[in-house]
Amino acid sequence: MANATYQSIYVIDYFKREFLHVASNPLFLGGHTAEQMKKRGYQFYIEHVPENEQAMLLEINSAGFKKFNKIPFEERDGFFISYDFHIEDGENRFLINHKMTPFAYADDGRLWLAMCVVSLSSHSEAGHIELRKKGASTYWEYSLEQHCWLTRETLTLRPQEKQVLILSAQGLTVAQIADKMNRSVDTIKTYKRVMFERLGTRSITEALTLATNSGLI
Repeated sequence: MANATYQSIYVIDYFKREFLHVASNPLFLGGHTAEQMKKRGYQFYIEHVPENEQAMLLEINSAGFKKFNKIPFEERDGFFISYDFHIEDGENRFLINHKMTPFAYADDGRLWLAMCVVSLSSHSEAGHIELRKKGASTYWEYSLEQHCWLTRETLTLRPQEKQVLILSAQGLTVAQIADKMNRSVDTIKTYKRVMFERLGTRSITEALTLATNSGLI
């Protein structure tokens, strides 16, 4: 999966506070090799995340565990938490999105292992902390100001907007998408403009990233 996508992947062990596997995508490794990052474990965040955002990550971790543990075990399938923070690598500074999906639990139901998919963020600042379940009509957004989870309505994409995103991801031009969907070029441009306004994005790349991270497609 890591070789077939621009994203990166690592598996985190919450009991040992270490990484069990780290993909080799260099963009997200802070100048380290995958093996070096694996050995650093949580130390990686201390070395490469701005200090004020380290505090944010600690709060997300605490609030996320408390919220997730309240969800009945049989209903946890399909949940993921997503948030943005910076990684600093010398003079380089990247705003990344972390999308973490639990997949293994201890016998008492505590979260043990999770897979984290890392990509460039579609936003311009850190935060945007969301706990979602794919296909659900609502999700939770964490407020750093109020220090609590707030219930929000899930944005939806119209079928034609999903098709435009999918075809764009396949590398088709606007003219090719129009031909594929049996619509005019102007109609496809209108679909994109309205979709960008609703999602708060400025390009197909941002819209695709947001839709993927939010489970909209």
